[in-house]
Amino acid sequence: MRIASLTAALFAGAAVLSLTVLSPTGSSAATTSATTAEDGCPVREYAMGIRYQQSAHAAAAQLQSWSIAKDRLRKAIADHHSDRDLAVVTDLDETVLDNSPLLARDLEACHTYTTWDTWSDWEVKGHPTLTPGAADFFRYADRHHVAIYYISDRFEENKASTMATLRELGLPQVTSEQVLLYGPTKEQRRQVAAADHDVVLLLGDSLPDFHEAFDGATPDRQAELVARYAGHFGRDWVMFPNATYGSWRKSPLKAWDEPLQLP
Repeated sequence: MRIASLTAALFAGAAVLSLTVLSPTGSSAATTSATTAEDGCPVREYAMGIRYQQSAHAAAAQLQSWSIAKDRLRKAIADHHSDRDLAVVTDLDETVLDNSPLLARDLEACHTYTTWDTWSDWEVKGHPTLTPGAADFFRYADRHHVAIYYISDRFEENKASTMATLRELGLPQVTSEQVLLYGPTKEQRRQVAAADHDVVLLLGDSLPDFHEAFDGATPDRQAELVARYAGHFGRDWVMFPNATYGSWRKSPLKAWDEPLQLP
């Protein structure tokens, strides 16, 4: 969920945010939107991502991801011959939970939600919904006695509120031992699940949800790692769409170097 390293890269107060666009030849240009610069609200650049996250397109992608996850879990159960119980490990925010109303509210107030200073209040008082397909997947896992570990970078001090939210949404196996929040690294928390189980699925919207090598890696390095671990995606790693925040925000845009010519 939370990419803490983004905070330093964002503006303070009403400072204007600019993005660097790299062409294939390596030249650069500042591309701050005229609209965002003129209205003094650079976070308007987030609007398209939030619209996507709330769209039927994102819902279709989420349904597809949960369908893949269920098919892979069904196969893992059928192929299971170990004495160890099976487990799945899932992220929460923008994987299981849709927090886009918070993001839209902050956008309307011209507040950058990626400073994370409004998330704690949302975790306590907000009402996220489940992404389409999530409920069916977790009911299936629980019915087949597969352990579920919810590993999220939500605030540990809000753990009681997060657990209450998960229970209100009807999610199974919401226990203190199986809801592991921000503190130890996600890899360390995944190892808690792996200590007594065969972890057969990792589910998330961010690359660090799958392997510690992605955490803190540059965009180019992340691309190399995706190629290296390509065989996992759609098998034991299932990725969910999130166009609203993530370490990908650091990526330079790669522009066509042909000059713009309007008809």
